[in-house]
Amino acid sequence: MGKINVAPTKSNLLATKEQLSVALNGYDLLKEKREILVRELMHLVEQVKLLEKQLDKVIAEAYPAYKRMLMLDGADQVERISHAVHYDFEMTEKHVTIGGMNFATMDVKIPEKELFYSFLGTYANTDATIVKFFELLSILTQLASIRTIVWRLADDVKKTQRRVNALDKMIIPQAKETKTYIEGVLEERERENVFVLKALKKKNSKK
Repeated sequence: MGKINVAPTKSNLLATKEQLSVALNGYDLLKEKREILVRELMHLVEQVKLLEKQLDKVIAEAYPAYKRMLMLDGADQVERISHAVHYDFEMTEKHVTIGGMNFATMDVKIPEKELFYSFLGTYANTDATIVKFFELLSILTQLASIRTIVWRLADDVKKTQRRVNALDKMIIPQAKETKTYIEGVLEERERENVFVLKALKKKNSKK
């Protein structure tokens, strides 16, 4: 990595030292931020895995229940029940703070189950099926909400890693090399000045 092309002056040395100090501090802060984000990301991924297991379990129960409902009630009756059932789902935007960062996602409030049909001509399996699909919907909304945050968090981890790499591989080495170069030139000039002063002093003493 080459040095920055600047004039080897004391003012540029001070500026380079300041840039290096800022870059080193930024590097430490970004590394800390990356570690926090990765930790939070792993925690959320574990939540996703647990919800996916629950989802598989409920799916394995909900769809067989629906098939039994079709067999016991008949397709016509199931269609009449479906026309009678109506729920309003309340969707709101919510903000979650993770690792000092704010993430926006959607929160869906599942309504309480109500009876929209007569007990006559229906079976207990009808209620069981509705309960299972409500459970399925609840898990799906939770999963969608967490996955949204996971995707955004993973993107921020990538961006933070790119900044860490840029500081580590380019900005900090350049600043260090530039600092070393300017210090070397200034030291050489100082030695030359000392040599000239000694030579003049020696010449004057002979006179």
